[in-house]
Amino acid sequence: MVADVTVASVAALLVTASFPCYLYGAWIIIDAETVTWGTLRHHLAYIFAGLALNTVPVVFWMVPALFDQLGGFAVLHAFFGVQAYALLAFALTGIVPILRAKREYNLYNDPDQDVDLDEIHENMSAWRLRLRAGVIGYVLCWLVAWVLGVAQFVTKYQTQF
Repeated sequence: MVADVTVASVAALLVTASFPCYLYGAWIIIDAETVTWGTLRHHLAYIFAGLALNTVPVVFWMVPALFDQLGGFAVLHAFFGVQAYALLAFALTGIVPILRAKREYNLYNDPDQDVDLDEIHENMSAWRLRLRAGVIGYVLCWLVAWVLGVAQFVTKYQTQF
């Protein structure tokens, strides 16, 4: 059987590798003058890769191991991890209606239209606020959970290296 430290190391590396995917995915949107359907798909490819690299270790190793180690860093790590996913779900309540509204106005395929986003739907500013708050909250909680996870890893496995 594979040693616990090996599985923990692989999980830590996968979760750590997700952060550059998030950063590059964010950069794609920030750097784009106009967001076309191709730009959005390119952005989402990196975001989904980051989410996969993060979520697979959470589901298949961290959650099953949580109840064996409840205390200290593990509880805080789990709390901030759950908060991160909750804020991601909150962000989705903003992005889904934004996608629908922009597709209705064909703004992904014809981005040269002179349309103010806040004018295409009365709730657009609220949806954009949800998206921004959810994404920023996700990243902040993810960072706190990552730091706590690294601290937990070091305190638990430092003597095994």
